[in-house]
Amino acid sequence: MGYSPRLKDKYKADVVPALQKKYGYSSSMQVPKLQKICLNQGVGDAVSDKKLIESAIKEMSTISGQKAVSTISKKDISNFKLRKGVPIGVRVTLRGDMMYEFLDRLISVALPRIRDFRGINDKGFDGSGNYTLGVTEQIIFPEIDIDKVSKIMGMDITFVTSADSDGEALALLSEFGLPFKNQKK
Repeated sequence: MGYSPRLKDKYKADVVPALQKKYGYSSSMQVPKLQKICLNQGVGDAVSDKKLIESAIKEMSTISGQKAVSTISKKDISNFKLRKGVPIGVRVTLRGDMMYEFLDRLISVALPRIRDFRGINDKGFDGSGNYTLGVTEQIIFPEIDIDKVSKIMGMDITFVTSADSDGEALALLSEFGLPFKNQKK
């Protein structure tokens, strides 16, 4: 038997039975699961400075452990001096073991490093069981060397689950250990 991420084992051993008991699922296959984690970073200043995209791709790849790709603009917007086809962001999608490894690092290392951290907001659900969390600084991740950061930028982290409702998704993410603010124990 090879290596298995800690949170993947926790999901099978603790999360599935807990959610099965809470929601009365008859089968363990009905229990919602985490399908993917999407990291997205908008780099609006990249319109004038092309090096920002390269450094953002490098930082995002370091954080996620997977090669990030740049996103390009779909249309011209004159007010923002934006042309169609210009790189304006960076994204990466994590699945499988990489996803569980990133979630583990996010919960145990990165979130506690946020200044004045009192838990994450539970209002980031979209109505169909997905949760988006905004991070204001990429330097909360220990993989990033603060001395080499050219510009502090935030990012969005989206957790895509197979849950049908926001309540089930909240229960799933809480069981994984995400520290929500207004959580009723």
